[in-house]
Amino acid sequence: MIHMINILFFAQIQQETGKERIELDTEEITVKELREYLINQLKINQVSESMVAVNEAYALDTDIVRAGDTVAIIPPVSGG
Repeated sequence: MIHMINILFFAQIQQETGKERIELDTEEITVKELREYLINQLKINQVSESMVAVNEAYALDTDIVRAGDTVAIIPPVSGG
């Protein structure tokens, strides 16, 4: 049985963490709780402004992420 949530990082968050992905060992978590975990435990502050996609569909803070899902954390694009 799968007990991991795959979390993918992009752009500035990938550079900040030095990682392309991590795994979170939990059965389920809301997107809001996941954001809080990444901010509090891993000190990834950009997560609060980032888009979150679960299994390639944009997610709301109230959506539930389950073991086996893939989450993408996509920071806001800057430039001009």
